[in-house]
Amino acid sequence: GVKERSTGKVHAVVANKNECGKQLTGKQLFKVLHKICKDNTTVMTDQFSDYNILDKDSEKKGKIVVTQYEGSVIEETGLVKMDLLGLKTLSIIKGALENIRLSRNIEINIDTIPMDDPVTYRLYGEGKTVGTFQFESAGMQKYLHELQPSTFEDLIAMNALYRPGPMENIPKFIDRKQGREPIEYDIPVMEKYLKDTYGITVYQEQVMLLSRLLANFTRGESDTLRKAMGKKLRDKLDHMKPKFIEGGNKNGYTLEVLEKIWADWEKFASYAFNKSHATCYSWIAYQTAYLKANYPAEYMAAVMSRNASNITEITKLMDECKAMGIMVLGPDVNESNLKFTVTAAGNIRFGLGAIKGVGEGAVQSIIDERAANGLFTGIFDFVQRVNLNTCNKKNMECLALAGGFDGFGELKREQYFVVNPKKEVFLETLIRYGNRYQMDKAMVTNSLFGGENVIEVSTPDIPSAERWNDLERLNREKELIGIYL
Repeated sequence: GVKERSTGKVHAVVANKNECGKQLTGKQLFKVLHKICKDNTTVMTDQFSDYNILDKDSEKKGKIVVTQYEGSVIEETGLVKMDLLGLKTLSIIKGALENIRLSRNIEINIDTIPMDDPVTYRLYGEGKTVGTFQFESAGMQKYLHELQPSTFEDLIAMNALYRPGPMENIPKFIDRKQGREPIEYDIPVMEKYLKDTYGITVYQEQVMLLSRLLANFTRGESDTLRKAMGKKLRDKLDHMKPKFIEGGNKNGYTLEVLEKIWADWEKFASYAFNKSHATCYSWIAYQTAYLKANYPAEYMAAVMSRNASNITEITKLMDECKAMGIMVLGPDVNESNLKFTVTAAGNIRFGLGAIKGVGEGAVQSIIDERAANGLFTGIFDFVQRVNLNTCNKKNMECLALAGGFDGFGELKREQYFVVNPKKEVFLETLIRYGNRYQMDKAMVTNSLFGGENVIEVSTPDIPSAERWNDLERLNREKELIGIYL
């Protein structure tokens, strides 16, 4: 729990994030100056300066108060240090759930999805994890294909093992799961805590539990051992070794076996990882894999929306969509929203907001008009209805070049840019026509006189144009979208 220094009251650490938020509300939060991670927060309930040497973070122009204690010793001053991590994956999951709601009219509680979903484990076993959390690297895909994970424990173990150091144990882990290598324990009772990892020590928690089982360590001593391993504190490890050997020997285990176990643990200390961290990350990873396996278009649309500004990532994700049998269609003023969306046919439509030069305000005006009065029937209907102050010439040029008007079929992209004798391109003629039409419509609507409300504004003639070759059209498309669609 979190203890208040001024009152001595202890606040229990609860699982419900809303309750946590209520209990921490009103407490003083200060950023901790940390050499490794600067996203740590220390909680105080009374005057912080009574217990810490404070400063102002120069990187933030003095706006954030920091403690000058180094991160590794801050807890020794009597404070509680917490790492607060922000993950864009949570936004991706939220976006995917919204896409599913809109496209399939299904509400999903992501926290109650089945943890034994065969479709999800098939995705892991095939190594098709591009776009999912934590498990998408090429090396991880290879190991997943070899492992054929079938339980959540397998995923947790792989998350902990796929790091420099423990990675060398992955082949042994896979061989033991597949029955190609016997599962062995230095002492039979160790199976109690090593069964889920096929006899291989993977987590700090396993060492803690085994130290208590084999050598009668107290909970406090086993936690000290965990810290010593996690922070590579050689002095503390050397100090604890005699106690482990002595305690294990009293329990009837031979010195030779105990020495081997301790030697294995010392080697393990160089890459020790805690299961709680691996479990939380694996749970988020599983959620992303579940969504990709069961709602592929909705999930990939959310991933692409979150990476819209990263052309390299978008290109990779588009290749993945192609491999999944999902078409990524170009932008369209009648189907696209601000972000990537799923069409009625189950494909993904490029978001208008991903087009360079088309601002969010212009996109929103198009979406609002479409929602209020239906789909646009053509380019003339478009300029008659859209707010041309918000969606201006520059915005429309970018929409035309990126293919946003291609769905109308009335004009080819090159026709919007034909220059007339007045030295204006046809797109300017369209905008002038749209402004005149909207002005006349407003006058007719506000007229005090009766009669038929007829708007007499002639539509401009569509000019002919020399057709752009494919390369020219694609280059303009790439300039605005960043990739060839």
